[in-house]
Amino acid sequence: MRSRNPVFSRRGFSRDNGYAGFNAAPQAGGPAVGTQANPHGQGNPYAQPAGNPYAQNPYAQQDLQQGAPPQAPAAGRMTIDDVVLRTASTLGTLIVTAALAWALLPVDDANIGRSYGIAIGAALIGMVLAFVQSFKRKASPALILSYAAFEGVFLGVVSSVVDNRIASGAAMQAVIGTMAVFAGVLVAYKAGWIRVNRRFYGFVMAAALGFVLLMMVNMLFAVFGGGDGLGFRSGPLGIVFGIVGILLGACFLALDFKQVEDGITYGAPREESWLAAFGLTLTLVWIYMEFLRLIAILNSND
Repeated sequence: MRSRNPVFSRRGFSRDNGYAGFNAAPQAGGPAVGTQANPHGQGNPYAQPAGNPYAQNPYAQQDLQQGAPPQAPAAGRMTIDDVVLRTASTLGTLIVTAALAWALLPVDDANIGRSYGIAIGAALIGMVLAFVQSFKRKASPALILSYAAFEGVFLGVVSSVVDNRIASGAAMQAVIGTMAVFAGVLVAYKAGWIRVNRRFYGFVMAAALGFVLLMMVNMLFAVFGGGDGLGFRSGPLGIVFGIVGILLGACFLALDFKQVEDGITYGAPREESWLAAFGLTLTLVWIYMEFLRLIAILNSND
């Protein structure tokens, strides 16, 4: 159960790799696996037949064949250190290219058109790379890092425009806001205040789809009708939608944390940590852009 949209995708690893994302854990309050009410663990693709808890888990089978305890960490399996390292590499690439774009693509009156053109081109390339990675069956570090590099160029120019022409210090405020949301969701998730299950996933995906569709309609009206379109990204309504966008980003983070936790629990291959890094980067970019947009609206003179 996962979306194929590059913004919403990779909230669970491929079933082919022995991990099925949000279906992996039994739902709270449901019948126990192997009982008469749920003899085959329906609704949980990793539920095991009674009497053989390792029958359908290829990683557990490998452990048994090698004589290792099923719970013991094995070489080649994803760990939290792998996720942290890959995420740091991806975000580091994005930050470096953003800083270079900020420094080398000025947004003064004489150069803003050229800088905007380069930023839009980089954004389109990054979007294509994100789509390609999202539809690939396996993680491609080259694609993910390339996406981060091009996305960084776009973010660097956009951040420079907002910071220098609309609201001084907006970029740093957006960074701090993004870090605060990340820390807050992580604490809430680890404390059990956020429970990521099938219902949570369905609600977030439905809300996100509706949000994106509204933004697309607003953009079309702005392109063909001029002005701010339907006003979803300006004025009081823009502030409301900015807050909603940040809250959706926080929900995406919870899905990402669930992805990482279940991937480690179910012995996902180490290379799958790139998918976790990809998902986290997409989510953090989403949150940062919503903060930047919100700050721009709040400081706009229009």
